[in-house]
Amino acid sequence: MFWTLVWEHIHMSLLALLCAVFIAIPLGIYLSRKTKIAEPIIGIAAVLQTIPSLALLGFMILLLNEIGTLPAVVALAVYALLPVLRNTYTGIKEVDSAIIEAATGMGMSSFRRLRKIELPMAMPIIMAGIRTSMVLIVGTATLAALISAGGLGDFIMTGIDRADNAYILLGAIPAALLALCFDIILRIVEKTSQGKSLLPIGAVLIASFLVVAAPLISFDQESDIIIGGKLGAEPEIIANMYKYLIEDETDLQVSVESGFGSTDAAFNALSVDEIDIYPEFTGTAMSALLEKTPESGSTETEVYTQARQGMANEYNMAYLEPMKFNNTYAIAMREQHAQELGIQTISDMEPYTDELTAGFTFEFADREDGYPGIQDVYGFSFETVETMDAGLRTRAVETGEVDFIDAYFTDADMVEYNLKVLEDDKNLFPPYQGAPLMKQETLDKHPRLDNILNQLSGKITNEDMQQMNYMVDYNDTDPSIVARDYLTENGFFE
Repeated sequence: MFWTLVWEHIHMSLLALLCAVFIAIPLGIYLSRKTKIAEPIIGIAAVLQTIPSLALLGFMILLLNEIGTLPAVVALAVYALLPVLRNTYTGIKEVDSAIIEAATGMGMSSFRRLRKIELPMAMPIIMAGIRTSMVLIVGTATLAALISAGGLGDFIMTGIDRADNAYILLGAIPAALLALCFDIILRIVEKTSQGKSLLPIGAVLIASFLVVAAPLISFDQESDIIIGGKLGAEPEIIANMYKYLIEDETDLQVSVESGFGSTDAAFNALSVDEIDIYPEFTGTAMSALLEKTPESGSTETEVYTQARQGMANEYNMAYLEPMKFNNTYAIAMREQHAQELGIQTISDMEPYTDELTAGFTFEFADREDGYPGIQDVYGFSFETVETMDAGLRTRAVETGEVDFIDAYFTDADMVEYNLKVLEDDKNLFPPYQGAPLMKQETLDKHPRLDNILNQLSGKITNEDMQQMNYMVDYNDTDPSIVARDYLTENGFFE
């Protein structure tokens, strides 16, 4: 796992750097001959670099209509253009004009003068730009994990989600070391070729191209079905259950690609065939994907039926039967704090809206069945609302930085931090039962998936799921092992 992610990070970084170099150096050379348009074009590159990296990744997803390595590489290459372009232009323009005139007087053509004099003399400045871009790329590439592009950012995202500094360091330290190693290699090449020959740089470019062209190292067979999952222990556990059940009863090769940071990312991956199946919650399907609000007091069966029909009608997707556990949204406070204020229900919070600080995830703060729903259904809002990553909110309420958070019923944090779930006395939050979501064409191609995955229908209680999440988040057990153990202990395998 570790070396696979390191390789993915190297592969993605080198590919982005090569793209930037092969665009920026020829463009810089051209601009050195067309100085009137040089500053406007370099200015455009500068504007592109001012775009926040997360926003740039988002733009590339929309532009390319897919997630994963391609939009990540394009975004990183765009981000790295400016240092190489500016340094190439500056390096060539700063070559002593007397030397250029002498070369011209000796009958050198423009191309020969460029190859023999200008590029070798400008190379220290050009290499400084390449080294700067390489460091930028390696560091920024950790964000690519947010769009399922892999790399060392996977460790960092896992560490944030689990509030585990060890995972964060496992991603951050190797990324820093990779940036340092690349910088040292490029510095050695720069000194070797300084003012003499372009051969060392050419050799490095060829070696980088060979690394990029090599297939991604993997010991897995090619997959017939790819199962995705959102970020967190629970989706990864369920995705692995799907994998084991399918492989147990068919000859299909199944792989799991979890870690999609949001509902939109996971659903987009399904829509563009990056994955074939992922577990989605009934309440999420209704509110986030179908943009419909379940009627107050709707039963679990009613919400699932509406979601199944809606996904079929609007997206031509098959939504199989849900499991038993109901991982609905909840508002949670420290038990002691709730007792001190006499708060038992969400309605009880109204007198304290000016005093209590909310800690909500970005998704909850924006969803109709999240904070906007509280404002609409309960008729009040809070003066101070902090938005943060899901992995940080529990730590924030534990340390007192916020007074209450959005949570899920099956979160292991509920037990670990002794949090009290406030009663949803106006039935804002709809049922959230996990069920397999896939394109109808996938089910038509593999019709046995219906019966295979529906074996989990009505299985796995809230307590079961909470305990499995606890094993992953706090005992650091591999989600695939937790999934297999549950299936074995409950008689799914003969």
